[in-house]
Amino acid sequence: MITTVAEKNQITIPAPLARELNLKPGTRLDWFIDEAGRLVAQPLPRRALLARKAAGMGRPWLPEGVDPIAYLLHERTYSERDEGLT
Repeated sequence: MITTVAEKNQITIPAPLARELNLKPGTRLDWFIDEAGRLVAQPLPRRALLARKAAGMGRPWLPEGVDPIAYLLHERTYSERDEGLT
């Protein structure tokens, strides 16, 4: 498949490739030149997917059975008091 670089350095990704890679409006691409001198565009994960992956990552450091929101509020209350903010 061949595309042409437009006046503002824009390109159109051929529809079959966009469908195969599930590229949607807003998909971010990481562009680089590989060791053979080829231009490569690699789709980056969507931010929502990264957020879902990050959710709960700190859970192993919480004491067993602790509600993370209540724990955070408790910590903030004591931190603010210790810093003289309340």
